[in-house]
Amino acid sequence: MIVPRPVMLTGAHVRLEPLTADHVPALTAVGLDPAIWQWTVEIVRSAAEMRAYVDRALAAQVAGTALPFAVIDRSTGAAIGSTRYGTIAVEHGRLEIGWTWYAPAWQRTAVNTECKRLLLAHAFDTLACERVEFKTDALNVRSRAALRRIGAQEEGTLRGHTVTAAGRRRDTVYYGILRADWPAVRAGLEELLARSRDRRID
Repeated sequence: MIVPRPVMLTGAHVRLEPLTADHVPALTAVGLDPAIWQWTVEIVRSAAEMRAYVDRALAAQVAGTALPFAVIDRSTGAAIGSTRYGTIAVEHGRLEIGWTWYAPAWQRTAVNTECKRLLLAHAFDTLACERVEFKTDALNVRSRAALRRIGAQEEGTLRGHTVTAAGRRRDTVYYGILRADWPAVRAGLEELLARSRDRRID
């Protein structure tokens, strides 16, 4: 596996560009809705907290454990969310896709499907990953359905795995896609995107 480096990934609807501190104002403008952070470990409620969120992501990038992106709507040029590669383990040929959030207007559209296609293609086709994994709160029904929709395989639940910002100890469900799965997953993602001409997926 090749060490992930900052890169621009461009699709029909979105562009993923390396996250920087310059994105903080735009992300703050769209990212303070409490619904965005309902199921996340971290909560962002202010410009200061958004800056701290981005700073932590960039610190993880410097440490070599993450590669964060800003999600840009190509039709407007506006930042609409963020996602990243995390828990990067080059020696094991694996990484995680997560820490993903979008402004409400872009949720349940083709945006998430295209972001996952871009990130997975780069992981498997360019970085030569052997495994990509995802995790989510066991109570997050929408996230779990979205992961199944893109072709990720549910692999198990870690009980009492993580303490959320609200103090709840959550069960965490893990999903994975292996290199051998990628051709079928890619075909499924392309089919989903072809069907979402109006950008809505459900």
